[in-house]
Amino acid sequence: MTNADLEKLVDTSDEWIVSRTGIKERRVAPDGMAVSDMSVIACERALEAAGMHSHEIDLVILGTVTPDFKLPSTACVIQEKMDLPNATAFDVVSACTGFINGLSVASALIETGAYKNALVIGSEKLSSVLNYKDRNTCILFGDGAGAAVLSASEDGSGIIGTYLKSDGKLRDLLWIKDGGAVSPVNAGYAFEGDDKINMSGGDIFKVAVRQMCNAAVEVIEKAGLTSDDIALVIPHQANIRIIGAISKRLKISMDKVFVNIEKYGNTSAASVPIALDEAYRAGRIKKGDHVLMVAFGGGLIWGSALVKW
Repeated sequence: MTNADLEKLVDTSDEWIVSRTGIKERRVAPDGMAVSDMSVIACERALEAAGMHSHEIDLVILGTVTPDFKLPSTACVIQEKMDLPNATAFDVVSACTGFINGLSVASALIETGAYKNALVIGSEKLSSVLNYKDRNTCILFGDGAGAAVLSASEDGSGIIGTYLKSDGKLRDLLWIKDGGAVSPVNAGYAFEGDDKINMSGGDIFKVAVRQMCNAAVEVIEKAGLTSDDIALVIPHQANIRIIGAISKRLKISMDKVFVNIEKYGNTSAASVPIALDEAYRAGRIKKGDHVLMVAFGGGLIWGSALVKW
């Protein structure tokens, strides 16, 4: 869906969207394609890249806010569709930070020796929760999925640090108010937008820049490194101005920041793993590189993960 397509739906323009967000187009999954379907494709590509068979996977963690069903977890649906008989599977609901939260949980579980090989996924069908009459939100989001395989390492490579934080007091800055147990959608419900994503953009921008920078600094210092040691930053692709502000505050050149927001928009939990996959396949990451991933999302929740490739 291009900006020109959106011009036909709401009062907006390509120039306005690009100048304020950096987004030129976003993907919209077709009717009948579920989060689990997109996840399976991403997982198959991750397994191929890792040279691993599905039966070797013993842990599946999916970050999503657009599950196939309220019950069971979509990770279990993925397990069935991929034939992963040796895995336990569950979802994490952390909005745009879902993939990083999933990495943190999987890393901790592998370090204990409880699991050997994990599939960590971020997958969203945000078109299913967008109000296409709200020009402040419908221009921002897209659908997509990304995945990574985590395994124990003996050579010092892998996840060397994570940082997670949240502030529930700010939950109504980015939320879907209706549709849960507190305010269910029952017969006679007036569908006027509270069952879709609502966001206070200006407030989110201020908090996102500050807390994503904090999360990045925390995980870098925790690892005993400095910004100069970071080979590549893979930020959540929410807004090009947020990404630029993070680059400036961390004093890391935009040449070291991976950006693909112009193609996909904000894909929430899928944002970081899609960018990670594209960066890897484009040759932007080499062995020994320190790669910083950082994200911010509804909750409010923010976090970072530092990887030595």
